[in-house]
Amino acid sequence: MDSIIELQRQTHEEIEHYERALYTILSKSQTTHETRLQTEHKASQILDRISSRVVTLNNFYQDQESRKAEMDLLSSATNPNDLSEFYTRFGKIQEHHAKYPESAANGFELELAVFLDDAEEEAGDEEYEEDDPIALLFSGEEQYGKYLDLYANHTTYSNLKNLGKRLGYLQYLDVLLASQSVTVHSELPKECRLSRDYELYIKALHTYLVSFSKRAQPLVDVTSQQREAETMFNKKWEAGEIEGWEEIRQKAVAQAEGNGEGIWCSACQKLYSKQTVYDAHLTSKKHVKAAAKQVESGQVPPNPNGPSASHSATNGSGNGQDASSKQSKHRTAALLTHLSTKLLASLATVLTDTKSNVERRFSLTAREREQELIEQSKPKPAAAPTTASGEAAEEEEEEERIYNPLKLPLGWDGKPIPYWLYKLHGLGVEYRCEICSDHVYMGRKNFDRHFQESRHAFGMRALGLPNTKHFHEITRIEDALALAEKLKREGRNEIFEQETMEELEDEEGNVYNRKTYEDLKKQGLI
Repeated sequence: MDSIIELQRQTHEEIEHYERALYTILSKSQTTHETRLQTEHKASQILDRISSRVVTLNNFYQDQESRKAEMDLLSSATNPNDLSEFYTRFGKIQEHHAKYPESAANGFELELAVFLDDAEEEAGDEEYEEDDPIALLFSGEEQYGKYLDLYANHTTYSNLKNLGKRLGYLQYLDVLLASQSVTVHSELPKECRLSRDYELYIKALHTYLVSFSKRAQPLVDVTSQQREAETMFNKKWEAGEIEGWEEIRQKAVAQAEGNGEGIWCSACQKLYSKQTVYDAHLTSKKHVKAAAKQVESGQVPPNPNGPSASHSATNGSGNGQDASSKQSKHRTAALLTHLSTKLLASLATVLTDTKSNVERRFSLTAREREQELIEQSKPKPAAAPTTASGEAAEEEEEEERIYNPLKLPLGWDGKPIPYWLYKLHGLGVEYRCEICSDHVYMGRKNFDRHFQESRHAFGMRALGLPNTKHFHEITRIEDALALAEKLKREGRNEIFEQETMEELEDEEGNVYNRKTYEDLKKQGLI
């Protein structure tokens, strides 16, 4: 068995090495989201090992008896100059290292080399590339911890009873984003929040948010934050200050205390607000039948002739237990709702990015989405080896910087489109529309399309004109108003021509136009 003093020294040394490795890892510059998350996971693993060794070291220092026995054994009280035990142990150590010269003590050096990427450099000649273990923690929708995958939770939310209006996925994300100012799902009716389905839904949502936070934010102590939030919830729950659950909690407490606000009938399993109503129901057929069932099951039925005794008996047993169970059930749903609100507040940035990504994907065509998935599945090329870190940084900056001297529009892949395509579509020609507040459209295609867009329709509505095909190609306000006046005049002329050109025949065979015919008929000449 190793000396306890040697174990303490070895533990101190390992902690110091881990602290240096932690500094080395965190001091490296992280240019991408993937490398930053990999570094944070490595740092989290190192912190876990440091924490476990600190606990072990503290136990060694608390074991004073073993330390004293070890010191007495190494230095004899009768002869302080007797070092026989010391040299005996020293000889065993020399013998072991002579027999195993390349052995590693406890494998600590190998474990530390993994974090410092020494093991990866030694295995660089291998023909295959191992999978990234961090990437396996996330689904395809989460994209390496950038976005949340709430589609399953949205489906469960849409199937809740008494939900009311069903929300789309984007509207559902808006509801979760609103939790930064109010409690999450406070918009739901009380009947929905008290149901069993809601408790299962909010439990699944809370479980996913905790899991995602631990995977995407490994350096954040989510467990301690949740424990603090639960402690705060317990204080507010006892004081009845939880938003959206005050009435439910107060009612449950009133029933549990039996403070005279209601009378509970254990046979009918019902609460009566007044003594007179309770006395009246004792003679009903329903209560008599329920009381008979209690007798068959072995329970003592309430006495109809003694309402006070029945009141005290039922309030003391059935009422308190039922109200306590209801309070506990509703408390679980309220607690999970409170904890989920805290988690959503900490993930507000990720939730906003998730909504933006969903809106962007909705705007893509099916082929563009397929191409995007293919690009994401391709392995990223390894960086070329450089002798100096400054040269590597300059090369990365040149790759990220897009060379676009002609200021061509960017395509779906984020790169400038070809110049021949730019000339073919005439994207260098400017078209200005005064109705759209002098907005400039690049290219004939964009100009033709804008007449049916919301910006142009709003401008026409502001002028009091309809956005019809007559006003196509009209971009000046003066021309649009002149055309509208011309259309009105032409409309009146068409009505006049219709009245003068239509011919009618009287009984004698005389032919008149419509206006003349109506005038003669009014005068009684026809």
